[in-house]
Amino acid sequence: MDRETFHNCCSLVKMPRQIHQQHCSSHFIQYIEREIAYSKFFKNYLIPNQPCMFSKKFTEDWNCRKKWVTADGKPNLQRLLQEFDESPVPVANCSAKEYNSNPKQIMPFKEFIQYWREFIQNGHSSPRGCLYLKDWHMQRTPFHADVFRSYSWSANICGRKKWLLYPPGQEEFLRDCHGNLAYDVTAPVLQDKGLYPQFEEACQPLEIIQEAGEIIFVPSGWHHQVYNLEDTISINHNWLNGCNLDIMWQFLQEELSSVQREIEEWRDTMDSWHQHCQVIMKSCTGIDFGEFASFLKTIANNRMSFLNSCPRNADNIQDHLAESLFALGPQHVAFDLQRVLHIFESMLSNEDFKRLEPSALSFKPEELLQEIREAVRTIV
Repeated sequence: MDRETFHNCCSLVKMPRQIHQQHCSSHFIQYIEREIAYSKFFKNYLIPNQPCMFSKKFTEDWNCRKKWVTADGKPNLQRLLQEFDESPVPVANCSAKEYNSNPKQIMPFKEFIQYWREFIQNGHSSPRGCLYLKDWHMQRTPFHADVFRSYSWSANICGRKKWLLYPPGQEEFLRDCHGNLAYDVTAPVLQDKGLYPQFEEACQPLEIIQEAGEIIFVPSGWHHQVYNLEDTISINHNWLNGCNLDIMWQFLQEELSSVQREIEEWRDTMDSWHQHCQVIMKSCTGIDFGEFASFLKTIANNRMSFLNSCPRNADNIQDHLAESLFALGPQHVAFDLQRVLHIFESMLSNEDFKRLEPSALSFKPEELLQEIREAVRTIV
């Protein structure tokens, strides 16, 4: 991140972002044909939380696009079988519905490849239903970032997809009378006003066709539904940074409030009602307030360690900045630290955070805040 971008974006630290209903007519997908400076991507897409599509030029040198794809652009099932063979993989049955999702099972990769081959030979049909290898994590994170309104990119190694995207806030119009999100946003049942009383207020989603090799960037809070239009392999990654920490914190507060409303009737009969609310929230989101605070502490410590490793004199700092245009640099570190500082200040004024048991935190937030302030002063 360059200094100009840093100063342009830092005003966001001082004003909490409100997630509200946005109209689809004000959004469109920009197509990025060639290399883009990180500072431009940061300013044009991360900060305003806007989607975009990267051309296949960005993936043309990826090994997987060469090794996992046949000469005619189809999945190279034999090569994949050689690489992954007995690896256990999660497979969803898209022909069945369990609550508001598809039931999953774990099976050896080679068994899924055998199914896939038979599925193709039978004209893309099978008595076993439509099985979908989904959410196979090559590297696991401590919590489920996808439920956290994280950023996401999805690269098509081969095949084509259709995306339906709703801007943040529009998902509220897709809920049924019980507050559950629609399983399929295109289903005729959504026209039933008794079941989906607000659906007619929803805008038409952005419809995007993603071709082989292209990468789509899906920002935080953009509700989406995706279709594979042909045999497809994609690689996806969810991540978090200073730009969407406030969205994460707001999401957690909303989730806790929802839990509290659900079990309000037991508040006066349980001595540890507030702690139980945290436990229930964690079962839904993968993390509670205490763990989120520890997560922020980890980010802050890593960023401050980076600053300590940076050169101190002006000439060396400029050289370091020049080397950091596409990587973590001092300005980016300062931005992240200011965002962490802003969220911690908000947490310390939150009544539910104040009620946490002392054992829920292994550090003193007030002391960490002072460390962060001192670290940021060395850069700003």
